Amino acid sequence: MTALLEIENLRTVFDTGNGEAVAVDGLSLSLDAGETLAVVGESGCGKSVTALSIMRLVQEPPGRIAGGRILFDGRDLMALGERDMQRLRGNEITMVFQEPMTSLNPVFTVGSQIAEAFRLHRSLGRREAWAEAVRMLGLVEIPEPAARARDYPHQLSGGMRQRVMIAMALSCQPRLLIADEPTTALDVTIEAQILDLLMSLRDRMGMALMLITHDLGLVANRADHLVVMYAGRAVEQGRVAEVFSRPAHPYTRGLLGSQPRLGGGRDRLDAIAGTVPSLTRLPAGCRFRDRCRLAEAACADDTPGLSAVGTEHWAACPVTVKGECG
Repeated sequence: MTALLEIENLRTVFDTGNGEAVAVDGLSLSLDAGETLAVVGESGCGKSVTALSIMRLVQEPPGRIAGGRILFDGRDLMALGERDMQRLRGNEITMVFQEPMTSLNPVFTVGSQIAEAFRLHRSLGRREAWAEAVRMLGLVEIPEPAARARDYPHQLSGGMRQRVMIAMALSCQPRLLIADEPTTALDVTIEAQILDLLMSLRDRMGMALMLITHDLGLVANRADHLVVMYAGRAVEQGRVAEVFSRPAHPYTRGLLGSQPRLGGGRDRLDAIAGTVPSLTRLPAGCRFRDRCRLAEAACADDTPGLSAVGTEHWAACPVTVKGECG
């Protein structure tokens, strides 16, 4: 069965004063309907640019999609004109951005902003669209939705504003929802509530969910598949349970080792030494080698691709893959 979303060898670059920055380099992944794919990595690794590439929202210039294919339900999004993409965007594919206050218009009520999506994509009248907006606020578990619909963004808490953004994104029952760091700046209690809400809505609506985050701990029990990115490339992919139980890439191991654990008996976290390389001056060979405890001389020769270390598990590290596979 064809995956709902397939990305093949995506390459997205930005022209800068210091040269070309390769934000996403050769990324391939797939996502089926009803499943959750988590894309994890440090800031600047290419997670958000991947999402913007799928939405065809990379600003040109300075950015551009320089290669690869993005297939949605078999359709090549790169081949669609802007008018066709506008019909798809917000209707079949939607996105929740990191900070709702930069996405919500401060001079309109939240209800009117959600209603606008119904009027634009469903051609509903003003009264019908408002009723649907109130219904969506109830769906995302905002108390007293009829009253809250008349509030302005600044009158709501951060968690409430994020629920409004989710309501707006789901207003047209999309087949794919991309959530880019949806819990940024929220406290841990609200963070868990938002993520559990997304999982519940995914199951109820049967949509696919791409969850972008820097925190591996958030996806442990919430995602089906995982892509770990570093400096624009996927360094490990697979089913979440497989990756967590047998992490094969040193970067993934470092991320897991830096996660705090209750009752773990550790006095301090295991930090990953060094810094992420500049995307305009990427090192030869493996991009993680300068920070890797297992690096060998051969790691500077070629940029490693993903190799199988299990039935549904791949890693881009010849040193550990060889050990895993015997």
